[in-house]
Amino acid sequence: MIVKSSFNPPFWARNRHVQTIWPRFFVRKPKPVLSWEKFDTPDGDFVELAWSKNEPSQNGLVVIFHGLEGSAESHYAAHLMAMLESMGWRYVLVHFRGCGPSQNQTARSYHSGETDDNRLVLEALKQRHPGIPLIAIGYSLGGNMLLKLLGEADNNALLQQAVVVSPPFDLARCSASIALGFSRIYQKHLLNSMRRKFRQKYVRYDYAKLLGLPLDELQGLRSFYEFDDRITGPLHGFSDAQDYYTRCSANRYMHNIRVPTLVLHAKDDPFMSPDIVPTAEQISPAVTIELSEKGGHVGFLHGPVWRPRFWVNERIAVLLSSLSKG
Repeated sequence: MIVKSSFNPPFWARNRHVQTIWPRFFVRKPKPVLSWEKFDTPDGDFVELAWSKNEPSQNGLVVIFHGLEGSAESHYAAHLMAMLESMGWRYVLVHFRGCGPSQNQTARSYHSGETDDNRLVLEALKQRHPGIPLIAIGYSLGGNMLLKLLGEADNNALLQQAVVVSPPFDLARCSASIALGFSRIYQKHLLNSMRRKFRQKYVRYDYAKLLGLPLDELQGLRSFYEFDDRITGPLHGFSDAQDYYTRCSANRYMHNIRVPTLVLHAKDDPFMSPDIVPTAEQISPAVTIELSEKGGHVGFLHGPVWRPRFWVNERIAVLLSSLSKG
């Protein structure tokens, strides 16, 4: 089901770039106190989990998946964690490989369709906390991954509820959109971070041999498509960028989702184009997409300019309150 969102931006934040940039640079970020866990993977690597300090809640455990090059330091994660603590919910943020404080231990990294690690984490959490509902919240890349995970076979029993914010439903179209106009600024910023991480890993791994990519060619990858075609795709078992995009885009899986899933998305998201949103016929009855005309990418700011509020968190709070009462 696709419905109109109740989000209504204030006059000062009707521009999609203001919605996307303002929360990151102009809103004070809380600093939740976290405890850390290294979760081992079967291939000798690990992912890092950032846990809240509060005691387990019978209401449930919220599992958070960050976006591209995100972490517990990301503004959206920090504000969400602060809200969850104020509501008395326990949470854990799952860092994709290499996105936590430590460099991961294998040549591979992470990508938009990496569900194996995250399924193992969810299965382990379910075993550790029997009888306590798991609620997952995924942002951007983490949202695409979560939708794909829920659309794959036998994963629907892992969660009671899912929430996804600003997912890139169609990776190929998103890759093309973010390479145009002002949106190239976001692409450049994220690519700088991605290239920096791989440059550090060249010390340990011979990517010239593994990928046919000498170090001096790394800086020349100036678009997501080029990076995914030379690195992300081949490094993770795909033939090229197009194969990766085709097999990992969430819109291929959303008809199979059985867990109640709320998707919060804005048509003016500068990371993508409006036509990537799936139709009602492409999604299962368990999925509700609340679609707003404006909101930017993981933005959805409202309230006065001197004290803006995060509408997404307020919407999530309403949902969590209904679950705890139920």
